[in-house]
Amino acid sequence: MKKIQGRGTLEAVDGRLDIVVNINGADKALRVAPGEYLLDALRREGYKGVKRGCDNGDCGTCTILLDGKPALSCMMFAAQAHRRRVVTIEGLGTPDRPHPIQRAFVETGAVQCGFCIPGMVLAAKALLDENPEPDETAIRRALDGNLCRCTGYVKQVEAVMLAAKKLKAAGRRA
Repeated sequence: MKKIQGRGTLEAVDGRLDIVVNINGADKALRVAPGEYLLDALRREGYKGVKRGCDNGDCGTCTILLDGKPALSCMMFAAQAHRRRVVTIEGLGTPDRPHPIQRAFVETGAVQCGFCIPGMVLAAKALLDENPEPDETAIRRALDGNLCRCTGYVKQVEAVMLAAKKLKAAGRRA
């Protein structure tokens, strides 16, 4: 039995833990191994936008929003997400109705191979939720830790600036 600060007690059943995670607005019951990473649990559940990159927290391709803040899902156990809110790229927009941040990434040409983009978009969302009018320095700081092999990050910075303008014009937060 393991007590998780403020989120109840987890009991192992047949060597697995039953957890409840709010993923993209819906509570999901998951059965996970005690040492299973959140990245693996999310991918097993079909959230393929969460990518496996470096497996050591350096690249940002596994970024999710955990209670609204960027987190590296390859660096945390699934059980740590018990009774918390997780947002993956699949929870942000749809192909038919992309989120304004996603649209801005496409419009500025910031998407090339696409491998790093889910992590960058989620990092941008967290930034714009906290600071709706960031300057270039704040944007670069927010995207730091999201590695891209295709670009020099100029287009991604432009995308976040464009998204901020669009969200402000629409009178909404990220």
